[in-house]
Amino acid sequence: MSIFRFPLLVWMGIGTLIISLGIRQSFGIFMMPVSHHFDTGREFFSLAIALQNLLFGVFQPFVGMAADRWGARRVIWVGAVAYGLGLYLTSIAIEPSWLYLTLGTLVGLGLSSTSYVIVLGAVARVVPPQHTAKAFGLTTAAGSFGMFAVIPGAQTLLNQFDWQATLQIFAMLCTLMLAFSCFMRTDSKKDAESSSAEALPEQTLREALKEAFRHKGYWLIHMGFFVCGFHVMFIATHLPSYLADKGLPGSTAAMALAYVGIFNIFGTYFWGLVGDKFNKRYVMSSLYLIRTVVIAAFVVFPVTVETAAFFGGAIGFCWLGTVPLTSGLVRQIFGARYLSTLYGLVFFTHQVGSFLGAWFGGRIYDYYGSYEPIWWTTVVMAFLAALIHLPVDDRPVPRLAEAN
Repeated sequence: MSIFRFPLLVWMGIGTLIISLGIRQSFGIFMMPVSHHFDTGREFFSLAIALQNLLFGVFQPFVGMAADRWGARRVIWVGAVAYGLGLYLTSIAIEPSWLYLTLGTLVGLGLSSTSYVIVLGAVARVVPPQHTAKAFGLTTAAGSFGMFAVIPGAQTLLNQFDWQATLQIFAMLCTLMLAFSCFMRTDSKKDAESSSAEALPEQTLREALKEAFRHKGYWLIHMGFFVCGFHVMFIATHLPSYLADKGLPGSTAAMALAYVGIFNIFGTYFWGLVGDKFNKRYVMSSLYLIRTVVIAAFVVFPVTVETAAFFGGAIGFCWLGTVPLTSGLVRQIFGARYLSTLYGLVFFTHQVGSFLGAWFGGRIYDYYGSYEPIWWTTVVMAFLAALIHLPVDDRPVPRLAEAN
C-alpha cells in the first residue's frame, strides 16, 4: 500500500499529532524564562513537566478504553479542549503552584487524548496488518515534523513577545485538532475485525487484559518503553539548559531540538519500514544500541555548536522509532481490537519513565550542580533496554494463531 493511498483518517491523525506533540516537545525552551519569572529553581519547572508526563500516562489507559468503546473522535475533542485550556491558564498564572494544575494536569489530560495511543489505535482499524509498522512509522513521524516546525517557531515567538503570549498562541492552535477530529470516524469493533481480516470470536476487555498480563513479553515491552520515556523527556526538557550551561546561545538548543525533529521524521519512518521486513524485537535492540553509542559520544566529546547539532540529528534518527515498533509488537502479539487499551498501558509505563527523566534531571542538577551523572545513567539504561527486548516472544497469542 502506497502512503498516498492511506485513508483520510490517517492524514487527520497526522495533523493532530503535529500540533499536539509539536507543542509538547517545545516545553524545554520555556524552562529558563518561566523559572526566572517565578524566581524558582529548575526543579520546580521540571516537576511540573514531570507531573504532566506522569498524568499523561495515568490517563492513557482510560482514554484508550474510551477510544476503544466510543471512537477516537470524541476522545480527541475532549483532549483538544483540555490542552488549550491548560496552556491558556498557564499563561495567566499568578502563583507558580498553578502550573501543577494547568501545565501539569490539564495539559497532561490533553496530551493523553490527542497523541499516539489514540491516533495509532484508530489507524490500526483501517490499515491492513502487513502495513501496520509502515503506517505507524509515518504517523509517528508526524510528531517529529511538529517538533521541527513548532520549536523554531516557539523560539521566534519568545524572542518577539514573551512566554505568556507564546502559550496563548499555542492554545489557539489546539482548535485545529478539533477540526481534524471531525474526520476521524471509526466503528471500533467493525473496523478492528475488517482491518485484520481475522474471523475471531468476540473477546471482552477483561479477557484481553488477562491475556496480556500473563504474557512475559508484554512486561518486557513495558520495561523497554520505560527507558524510552526516560530518555525522551530528560533530553527534551534539559538539553536547552545543559547547552546554556556550556556557554552556547539559546539558538543552539532550538537548532539541536529542531534537528531531533527533522531527523526523526526520516528515522521513525525508517524504523517502521524495517519493522515490517525484519523481526521487530531485534530491530528494537539495534535502535537502543545506537542510542547507547550516540549518548555516550555526546557526553565524552566537547560540547560545541557542531557537536550539539550532530547529537540532535543522531539521537533524532532513533528518537521515536520505538513507537511504531512497540505498538507494532503489541498488535502483532495481541491483535488490533484492544490496541488502544493495551498500548495505552504500555504508554503509561513510558510516561512513568518520562516523569522520572524530567524530574530527576532537575533534581540532580540542583543537588550536584551538574547534569553529568544523569547523562551516564541514560547510557546504561539504553544498553539494558537493548538486552531486554531480545527474549520477547513476539509470536501471536494462541487465540490469533488458531484463527489463522
